[in-house]
Amino acid sequence: MHFFRFAPVRFLTLLASVWLTIFLITRCVLWLTHMDDAGGATLGTFATGLLYDLAFLAYALLPMTFYLLLCPARLWKTRLHRWMLQGLTCFSLFVMLFTAVAEWLFWDEFGVRFNFIAVDYLVYSDEVLNNILESYPIGKLLSTLAIIAIGLSLLLARPVRRAAEAPMPAARTKLAMGLGALALAGLCGLAVNQDTPRGQGGNAYQRELASNGPYQFFAAFRNNELDYAQFYGTLPATQAGNQLRSELQSADVSFVGQDPLDNRRAIDNPGTLRTPNIVLVTLESFSAKYMGSNGDARNLTPNLDALRKQSLYFNNFYATGTRTDRGLEAITLSIPPTPGRSIVKRTGRESGYASLGQQLTAKGYDAVFVYGGRGYFDNMNAFFSGNGYRVVDQSSVEESQISFKNAWGMADEDLYRQALNVADEDFAKNQPFFLQLLTTSNHRPYTFPDGRIDIASGNGRDGAVKYTDWAIGEFLAQARNKPWFSNTLFVFVADHTAGSAGKEDLPIANYHIPLFIYAPELLKAGEMSQLASQIDLAPTLLGLLNLDYTSTFYGRDLFREDGLAPRVLVGNYQHLGLFDGKDMAILSPRAGLRRHDDAKGQSIERHVQIDDPLILRTIAYYQAASHGFKQQLLSWNAGN
Repeated sequence: MHFFRFAPVRFLTLLASVWLTIFLITRCVLWLTHMDDAGGATLGTFATGLLYDLAFLAYALLPMTFYLLLCPARLWKTRLHRWMLQGLTCFSLFVMLFTAVAEWLFWDEFGVRFNFIAVDYLVYSDEVLNNILESYPIGKLLSTLAIIAIGLSLLLARPVRRAAEAPMPAARTKLAMGLGALALAGLCGLAVNQDTPRGQGGNAYQRELASNGPYQFFAAFRNNELDYAQFYGTLPATQAGNQLRSELQSADVSFVGQDPLDNRRAIDNPGTLRTPNIVLVTLESFSAKYMGSNGDARNLTPNLDALRKQSLYFNNFYATGTRTDRGLEAITLSIPPTPGRSIVKRTGRESGYASLGQQLTAKGYDAVFVYGGRGYFDNMNAFFSGNGYRVVDQSSVEESQISFKNAWGMADEDLYRQALNVADEDFAKNQPFFLQLLTTSNHRPYTFPDGRIDIASGNGRDGAVKYTDWAIGEFLAQARNKPWFSNTLFVFVADHTAGSAGKEDLPIANYHIPLFIYAPELLKAGEMSQLASQIDLAPTLLGLLNLDYTSTFYGRDLFREDGLAPRVLVGNYQHLGLFDGKDMAILSPRAGLRRHDDAKGQSIERHVQIDDPLILRTIAYYQAASHGFKQQLLSWNAGN
């Protein structure tokens, strides 16, 4: 304990104590804001949280530790150095407070500590910074934090001075202290990771409370891809392949690959090939619960509620993930959400797949990705241009054609105007078109052109949802006057819901999204209630065209399921799930295997063995999808 009489140790202890205090206050505030969901925050939750806090400090204080230990005694005793320590304390306080506020805002938006989303936000800083500036009073917030930090640093001036005036250790003692700091950091690296000691399963909110936000951020940054075979439960290749084929085998389907985990198969759709135009609109953050026809009483979706009666509407449809890139991956490639980053964002490995766009381009379609923002965000331009599409985004649109834009891009009505222009140009060339749109307006800061609806711009998500609905109504009204309308399939589907956090790792009710297929002269309206997800959309659309093709899709044609067992596949970077309409199986890192029986009701969690039937189905999908990605079995070639 004699180490604590030395100046560097005293100063580091002071900083660490302040950090730990702010971490504790942050944890308490987060708990209080989600008390109903988190339940009782037990002593164990806070004790585990303290371990993560200490593990973070063991890393974070290493640079300062070595500076203080290497600082010459003559420099240490100078007045200038003492002022520097005081300034460092003030700056550290400001960073601590800023981190605490950022954690609260992130928790309020996503219901979790910093994770992959926060990492992505750092990578795509332009959009995120502009979004923050448009959403929050940043100037006032930073000024307030700076004033608080200065005030607290003045209160700590005496302890800082006492630490600076304490004796410096001898060279041998400094060496021992430095080696001890390195050993402590190494021990934390071995004993503490994203799941240990907080564990898996149980109440997800409590597990997040037991985490440390900055620690989770750097852990997510380090582990942005997870090798399935290394971290998850696996089956012998033949067993997994047989299970997968039983999931995908239907009439007129023959598998063509030699690898037991190869899902490539020849699809023989009966009937004469049709080439209707397709407009596939992916709606940003649009939960099914927003619709009045699903019970919402706020009258936010009058156009979509009316469209539901005129469309083929799928009322039991689910997103695969929690982010836009996951929705685009599932819709475009028809693949389950493999762990870590989506394929869309795996730079250098995002192209060359047998996508929906490639299949349609091969049949003479003009496949176009039309985006309201700048397509470099989330690597979308590289993904779509490398998989059979040409790209029209904000950067390719003249400013005179944009009536309104915010941090994320042009308003939905401007996006639809661009889509109509592309459709008109292709129709004039007598070329069928496939337009895959992605909207942006239903996203914080929730701003849109004035005078469109009865809710003010920037006044929360309700207004953004209602504007999204209004823009769809205007788009379809204009489209109905086009000569190509009668031969066009209009598809409206969400990329993900507005909030997916819950008490479970994969709360299935929070993945429920709408799907409309509207073509009044091509398709009879009605309600479809079978369990389905975004990965089923591509094979269903190609089935409507009676298109024969070689499929790498993991989805099914929803009109030709032929009695296959129901399932949807959902994930959130680390946890991978399969829901069969009643129960949920979850695969987690380090071969964690769980079930949630009655997943939409009581959601009774239990750990199970690998021979559990639902677990076997789940492993087959994810093991095969990860293997197919690594072995390039999902690639496109001219023979497809």
